[in-house]
Amino acid sequence: MNFQGAAAVTSPPVSTSATASPANLFAAVPTPVNQRFFFTAALAGALLAGRPDLSAAGNSTAPVQLIEDAGRYTLDNSLLRAEIEKRNGTLISLKFHGHELLAHGGGYWSSVGRTGNRPAGQAAGVRLNTPERVEISCRTGNVGGGTGAALDVDYRYSLGRGEAVLYVSAVFHHAAGSPAYQTGESRYAMKLNPGVFDFLAVDADRQRVMPSGYDWDHGVQMNLKEARRMTTGVHQGEVEHKYDYSAVFAETPVYGWAGTKKQIGLWLINPSIEYLGGGPTKAELTGHLDVNPGGLPTLLNMWQGSHYGGTSVAVGPAEDWTKVVGPFAIYCNGGAAPEALWRDALLQATNEIRRWPCAWVNDTNYPSAAQRGAISGKIRLRDEFSPGAKMSNLWVGVAAPDYLPGRANRMNRSAFPPQVDWQRDAKFYQFWTLADPEGNFVIRNVRPGNYTLHAFADGVIGEFARTNITVGEAEQKPLGTLFWQPPRFGRTLWEIGVPDRTAREFRHGDHFWQWGLYYQYPQEFPNDVNFTVGRSDWRRDWNYAQPPRISGLNHPVISEDEEAGGNNAEAAPGVRSGGLKDSTWTIRFEQTNLPAGRATLRLAFAGARDGSRVAVTLNGHSAGDTGPLPATGVMHRDGIRGWWFERDFTFATAWLQPGTNTIKLTSFASNWTQGVMYDCVRLELNAEP
Repeated sequence: MNFQGAAAVTSPPVSTSATASPANLFAAVPTPVNQRFFFTAALAGALLAGRPDLSAAGNSTAPVQLIEDAGRYTLDNSLLRAEIEKRNGTLISLKFHGHELLAHGGGYWSSVGRTGNRPAGQAAGVRLNTPERVEISCRTGNVGGGTGAALDVDYRYSLGRGEAVLYVSAVFHHAAGSPAYQTGESRYAMKLNPGVFDFLAVDADRQRVMPSGYDWDHGVQMNLKEARRMTTGVHQGEVEHKYDYSAVFAETPVYGWAGTKKQIGLWLINPSIEYLGGGPTKAELTGHLDVNPGGLPTLLNMWQGSHYGGTSVAVGPAEDWTKVVGPFAIYCNGGAAPEALWRDALLQATNEIRRWPCAWVNDTNYPSAAQRGAISGKIRLRDEFSPGAKMSNLWVGVAAPDYLPGRANRMNRSAFPPQVDWQRDAKFYQFWTLADPEGNFVIRNVRPGNYTLHAFADGVIGEFARTNITVGEAEQKPLGTLFWQPPRFGRTLWEIGVPDRTAREFRHGDHFWQWGLYYQYPQEFPNDVNFTVGRSDWRRDWNYAQPPRISGLNHPVISEDEEAGGNNAEAAPGVRSGGLKDSTWTIRFEQTNLPAGRATLRLAFAGARDGSRVAVTLNGHSAGDTGPLPATGVMHRDGIRGWWFERDFTFATAWLQPGTNTIKLTSFASNWTQGVMYDCVRLELNAEP
């Protein structure tokens, strides 16, 4: 097994179809310079024009039927037929025009962590039963009024007349006096029929026919238990890794599986990100091959995830807490090639987003559209050291104020701040929108509550925050013009990269999801990165990640499988694995004048790993190091962004010298996973008057 050869890192999940690329869908849509795609209301209207009907929903006028027996509910509208097990809310069968779409295991809710949840009972009931819509409920936990279980959960499914959409939701409730509740992973998972589905579509760049279960079972395990090199099938010689399909939910309104032979698609649509942890920058798993024997097509809705920085749900025994996740949509369509089915699913996502919040939901924990409020205003950038500074892709949102998770949270990994911020919160709701190019914003469908308003944008390091934003029922809250003065230490001498909370603009940033890119680093940068400001091109000369220099094969295999309980085989930080060397990146820049004052090197990070730290020197002078960096695990999960943070180094300008100056960034690593990613690197100067 050779990790160093080019073939060893070949795993590009791109479309293998001969039809037109799905990326053409975006040709008429203005996109940011870094080619990120945001699903907005304006785009939604454009997509709806000329939509074909691939669900055949318009051909059905049959009323919805509810069939009940002792153990299950069956919902049937002649397009979809869903069977749900009463005792646990598992979707055991889903048929579209008679085709069974699920494998053994079906669709189910699951969580991993110290839940303390001992179900005291189960109950099932019918919430709505009309010819137009049926909604059923399957409850577990303290049914009957007990407090022995940490959590009461109500799993719900709903089907409407003429719809090829099954809606899924859950209401999680912790009653005061119940045991503490805390998890690291919470999701809705679906195991799909491999006889129907063989094509995975996540976004415009990641669509392809997938390896079969046979191919997976006969693959060779690589450096992660979830990564195997295929030895058979259409992707023979390539490495299949489930993290290659992770995506940012705010950029990915729909993803799912299709069949090249059956021409059937099954898609997961989140019509809102209000119930998804981590806000608009959070990346998580979407779909992949099950890592267990058989390699079943798998689809996930990770409303809380520990990857790429993770999100927190920790509820103390005295807290009364409720959260509604969903309703999200499982959409089925057919009668076309997978790319066309994906485009149609994008259009269905448009409809789901427009209809949010769902008018048919009747629950005091789910405010109607009339009960929700809106926050409006304008963000203006006021940068005293760069009056002409511009920003783009301005996200504005409200989230719960930063909070201490309490003693119940034992999953907070090293180097994170003690308080949970919006990037790590999954306990509460968040509401976000993209502002227009002038900074105007309207945040709609906000639940009544008390929030902190946040804003961040491409081109600006840091974020804007304003506390004590209270929204009442149906309140329209104008905030007027808000002036954002970002943190500054002085004028910019130079900058490497674009502040956008990703490493996307650097080398390999346009195909970061390819397994094993870190193994190419010693060949591509035999003397590490040497970057000359004003001459080098960061798209070519600055790598997407600063990994250790990895050689040999004696590196521990780790498991990232959340269902297996985490990194049980990983070498502990501080215990050096063989075949590793620290990497040192060098930045050279010219300085002609040497004003008295202070300079600050700003390192904005898009990812790191347990125990990682970076030391900084300037012209041989030690400026210190970052200390242990937060554990976001982005590089070895083939990502491009995690929990964003910054470290700053200030020194006297006397350390500068006329002519060439040299900054060195040394990343220390004891484990092959300890790569760091930079969002941007900037040197600022504050000269004395």
